[in-house]
Order: sequence, then C-alpha cells, then structure tokens
Amino acid sequence: MRPLNTTRDPRLEFRHPDSNTLDIALSADWHLRDGFPSTDLIEQQLSSHPQVKRIRIVNNQVGSWDTSLPLFITRLARISETAGLQLDTAGLPDGVQQLLDMAKAIPAVSVSARHSTRLPGVLEQIGDITLKFVHGLPYNMRFIGEIILSFGRLATGKAQFRPNDLLLIIQQVGPSALPIVSLVSFLVGLILAYMGAVQLERVGVQIYIADLVSIAMVREVGALMTGIIMAGRTGAAFAAELGTMQVNEEIDAFKTLGISTIDFLVLPRILALIMMIPLLTLYAGLVGTLAGMVVGITVFDISLFEYWQQTLRALELKQFWVGIFKGTVYGIVIAISGCLRGIQCGRSALAVGEATTSAVVTSIVYIVITASAMTIVFYKLDI
Repeated sequence: MRPLNTTRDPRLEFRHPDSNTLDIALSADWHLRDGFPSTDLIEQQLSSHPQVKRIRIVNNQVGSWDTSLPLFITRLARISETAGLQLDTAGLPDGVQQLLDMAKAIPAVSVSARHSTRLPGVLEQIGDITLKFVHGLPYNMRFIGEIILSFGRLATGKAQFRPNDLLLIIQQVGPSALPIVSLVSFLVGLILAYMGAVQLERVGVQIYIADLVSIAMVREVGALMTGIIMAGRTGAAFAAELGTMQVNEEIDAFKTLGISTIDFLVLPRILALIMMIPLLTLYAGLVGTLAGMVVGITVFDISLFEYWQQTLRALELKQFWVGIFKGTVYGIVIAISGCLRGIQCGRSALAVGEATTSAVVTSIVYIVITASAMTIVFYKLDI
C-alpha cells in the first residue's frame, strides 16, 4: 500500500491486488470546502500500469461527505469510460451510490444534439395541430355534454354551486370590465367614423356617418370587440384560476368529496358571462355610437339633432337583437374555452401558463369562426 495524498483530507490510496485491477481506497472526510484530490493522480496510475482493465472503489473508513464525493466519482467514471475500463462502485457509501443511480437514470443530452434539433415544417405543424384536435375531440364533446347536464340540474334546482360565487364572478366579468370595454369601444367608434367619413365626404353625404357607425357598432363590431376583450381578460382568468386549482389538487378534492366540478366551478362562470356579455355588448354599441357622434359634430359640422335623428332612423330593433345574440354566443364560447383549458391543465406552473395562452387563442379562433358563420346565416335569412 502506497499513500499518495497523506497530508490533507480527503485521502486516496492506490492498490494493485493483481495486474488487471486498480483499487482506489477512499478515507477521511470529503467536503467541498477542503477540496478533493485531482484526477491526474488516477491518470498517472493508469499510464504507469497500462495493463489495468478494471477500477474498483474501496471504502476505507470514509467519514462525513457532501457533493464533493459524488462529483469526484462522476469524474472518475468519465475517465474510465474514455479509457474503456470497467468501474466498480460497490464499495461506495449507500448514499453516494443512490445519488449516482439517480444521476444515471436521467439521460444526458449533448450540446450537439441540442443544436441539431430540427424545427418542424409548416405541414408538420398543421398535422400536429390536426391530430391534437382529433384526439381531444371526444374529451371536448364529453365536457360540453357535462355542461348541458349541469344546466339540466340547474333547471331542476339540483345544481351544486353557491349563489355568492355567482355574484362574485358577475362582478368580475361585468362591472370590472367596463373601463377596458369603454376605452376600446370608443376608439373603435372613432376609427369607424373617420374611415367612413373619408369616403362619404367625397359625395357630400357625411350625415351617413351616423348610419355606418351605429349599425356597425350595434350589430357587429360591438359584440366582436367585446368578445375579444373578454377572451383576453376573462377567458384567460378562468383558465388560470382552474389551472391553479388543478395544480394544487383542489379539483381532485372536490371529486373526492363527491362535488361536481362542472356544477361548482364551470356553471357559475358560464352563467355569469351569459348574463353580462349582452349588457356589455349593448354598452359597447352605445359608446361606439357616441364616439361617432363626437367625430360627426366636431369635425364634419353635423348638428347634434341631425346626427341623433339619423341614428334613430338607421337603427332597427333587429340590429340590437342580432348584436345581443352574437355577443351571447361569444360569451358561451369564451366561458367553455377558458374552463375547458383550465380543467385540462397539467400539474406544473408551466402548464398553467400554457393553459391560459391556449384558452385565449381557442376563444378568439372560435369567436372568428362563429362570427363568420352567423354573418353568412343572417345574410341568407335577410336579418
């Protein structure tokens, strides 16, 4: 036995029980603050004994240790792998062996492999999206079916939710949304008025700014802008709330207690949007119409009385009903999308962010699809 590092802890001792085996005896305390022997000592041993085929770790009364010992063994394993030698770590303390086994269970990703990752092409992305939609369709249909059954229980007075929760959600999705709806609707009304006036002024019929802005805001744009605002504001909030509950296992607790998550969590949110979206749509139409009135009066010298009378002549009751109907459909789409993505959320903080993003994207896509479909249907029905 020949000690090579006897002046300070930790210590290494090398033995050669036979010509093909190198024993490395570990002793003393292994702490990062004290440092640990260089692997150059091992490489020197291998260079001086080229016939060695096997390295064996021997526990020679190792005291306390921290991550310095697993780190040293990891470096030794790399040297052994490079030299094509067998490494026997059976002599290590049990705790060190467990840490090494855990590290081996995670496959290493090389730098070249990370840089060589190929970005999917457009057709591949479309295929992935299509497959995800097809695979998720049964769950989505089942979710919608459970919502319908929940409404049936609501009609019979058997739904499991608290009225106070419904009132709180109504406050959040209704009155709390008025500032942003007011701002966006007013600016959209201004834009419509200016864009329409540029064309109408050429033929001297600026008075029809009232028709353009009022019909567009009440019938189509008011509902559409309100839907998009609520998708980004309320749909995302629903997904984040339910996703966080999924991460905290609160939804599992509801199921364990026999409480329907659809009744208790989803139904109040859908009801709140169904009740508030029509009112917000009418409000958005009113604000947009007032914005157009401001432009007509201040920029194009239209009197207040003339603008008001022209607005009343342009608007019919069906325009209001069409806008309310579209807004209600958008509200249902937003509520279902937000709650669905929240319920589908994974068990991590990253999954909550992904669910929130997915809820907004899904809501806006379906709002555009339903808006296009309803516009075509109403045009064919002459409504």
